[in-house]
Amino acid sequence: MDRRNQAVTEIRRVQQNYEKSPVPFEQVKQYFSVADPDMKWTTVSLAGHYLVQDQRIVRNRPNNSAPGYEVLVPFRLRSGETVVVNRGWLPIGNVKPGYPDAVPSPPAGNVEVVVRIQPSEQTLDGRTAPEGQLPSIALPDYARQLEYPLLTGSYGLMASESPAPDVAPEQLAMPAVQEGSNLSYAMQWLTFGILAFVGFGYTARQQARISREECEDQTQGDPQDPAPKIRLEEKARKRNTSDDEEDALLDRMGL
Repeated sequence: MDRRNQAVTEIRRVQQNYEKSPVPFEQVKQYFSVADPDMKWTTVSLAGHYLVQDQRIVRNRPNNSAPGYEVLVPFRLRSGETVVVNRGWLPIGNVKPGYPDAVPSPPAGNVEVVVRIQPSEQTLDGRTAPEGQLPSIALPDYARQLEYPLLTGSYGLMASESPAPDVAPEQLAMPAVQEGSNLSYAMQWLTFGILAFVGFGYTARQQARISREECEDQTQGDPQDPAPKIRLEEKARKRNTSDDEEDALLDRMGL
């Protein structure tokens, strides 16, 4: 149920924020310093220039189930702050293992970029990456590799940039707005739990009945009293009658 609630919350964020008109950076810059989950996917307009010399690629990033990389570039705003822009996705390369074949350069000079807010990711303990790469989009780790301040609460996932370059990374797919199977799984487990108690109750009742009958059969009394023996003979006769009926039925069926 918790996973289902997380999925529903993410769907709500996408529906509320993904297609909204871009807001200026000045109105939401606090969310680039300290992430707010409810601001995820909010569309923001930026103006400034790329610091391409500090570009990094992030390894092990799937897109539409295909393995690849994502391209991060620091973006210096006209106001002087620097944020990270995720320019998109690249497929795994065929020339050098562990690297894309080519990383398209961002536009030079002043650029206007539209991005969607994404919170910084967690550091992957024990995970390393070759030079020029990052194991995750953990912005504090990225900032420690740079010689200037970087806003580390959130980054911007690029939606468009102007002027548009001739070649650019592939844009990441829009997140799915489906809950998945979490609710049905939860209902199945609840059903199994209820059936377990029902089965336990039925078994306990049957065991109690059997124990009661055995106790009655072993009731102490006159050794000459034929009642217990008669009851046992009646039960045996009933069982034999049932067996005989089954045998007769099988004979009629030719089995």
